[in-house]
Amino acid sequence: MIRTALTELLGIRVPVVQGGMQWVGKPPLPAAVSNAGGLGVITALTQPNPEALRTVIRETRVATDKPFGVNITILPSINPPDYEGFARVAVEEGVKIFETAGNSPGKLIQFFKSHGCIVIHKCTTIRHAKSAERLGVDVLSIDGFECAGHPGEEDIGGLVLLARAAQELKIPYIASGGIADGRGLAACLALGAAGVNMGTRFMCTVESPIHHNIKEKIVASTEYDTTHIFRTLNNTSRVFKNVVSQQVVAIERRPGGAKFEDVRDLVSGARGKIVFENGDPDYGIWTAGLVLGLIKDIPTCEELLSRMEREAEEIIDGMAKLVKAKAKL
Repeated sequence: MIRTALTELLGIRVPVVQGGMQWVGKPPLPAAVSNAGGLGVITALTQPNPEALRTVIRETRVATDKPFGVNITILPSINPPDYEGFARVAVEEGVKIFETAGNSPGKLIQFFKSHGCIVIHKCTTIRHAKSAERLGVDVLSIDGFECAGHPGEEDIGGLVLLARAAQELKIPYIASGGIADGRGLAACLALGAAGVNMGTRFMCTVESPIHHNIKEKIVASTEYDTTHIFRTLNNTSRVFKNVVSQQVVAIERRPGGAKFEDVRDLVSGARGKIVFENGDPDYGIWTAGLVLGLIKDIPTCEELLSRMEREAEEIIDGMAKLVKAKAKL
């Protein structure tokens, strides 16, 4: 077994966290990840309201007796969700582990800590990580430029970010972005991380609640099949490169630039949700990371985590053999 600060803190066997993903973090996936030894995470904002979240927390608890968490991400929105309501309901239902991300999370973190909860906060810069550390979070999730979704505006890859985290942070951190297998897990542990966070890789599992066509599209894709949108709006997001995302990029590149209103209909969250329901990868915007290039199959979560654990152990053992004892004089 690989024991780290993360496995000890969360009470899990494998130091792997399933990231909160819109429309994907529904009970079947988090339950399967937790049952396989990792930490499954329900995505709160996938639900229409706090009471719906209460229902899925209870469904997940029926499906697993292992630890699982809830993700709440605070992002700019025309009609902000009831963040406080989602947080309150999750705590009322006995959830003790939360993944937070986004803008100004201080109040949310304070609420969770006041109820004795463990908070994993996702950051894309060391500056923000140190700020979250001061707010009292327990674990930092360091999100490199390779990640799906929002990589920030600094474009710093995971290799440098994780090494910088080892220099600067006083609490455990995990690596997020670009990880799909035991080799990635072992590399992140070598860089000082206590574990990893995976999103796109978990999308492409048997228990992932998205259309099988999208899973097959992920397997068929490479690291060249993502693109960035909203770069000119300073809200960069890495998404799958399809007809719609390329239209958005073209609009952003027009002379004079673009406003959000110019692309609003193209990037509608409702269209992205339907992609996962109807299996048409070109119907709307959906997030995917550079890790597309490493995903070659659609395993169960149990198969994936068992394989990752075995691969990481073999690689770590192999690395140890590279160190030769000095001959005694």
